[in-house]
Amino acid sequence: MRIVTLSLLLLLTLTLAACQSKAAKVKKLVDQYNAEYPPYAKACVDEDMTSGASRMLTGEKLTPEQIAALEAKKKERDARCKPEADRLAQLQKEILAAQQ
Repeated sequence: MRIVTLSLLLLLTLTLAACQSKAAKVKKLVDQYNAEYPPYAKACVDEDMTSGASRMLTGEKLTPEQIAALEAKKKERDARCKPEADRLAQLQKEILAAQQ
């Protein structure tokens, strides 16, 4: 009886330790994501991303030159921001996997 009780206690202790380390890993990943996302959003998401769409919604007609300039700016931003966007997507996947 004593061995069974000690075995169950050991199993419970190991389970709790695993849960705590899992929670710590999730917290670490979430903290890392929360630290990296705001600079990315400021540089890549907020950056005149909707200026063309806003103008079109107000009824303002864009010239072909303005459209070409917006498309070129979008391509440049996408190329510049893709590595960080991929990194943040990977962090999100790691967070989801750690929560399982």
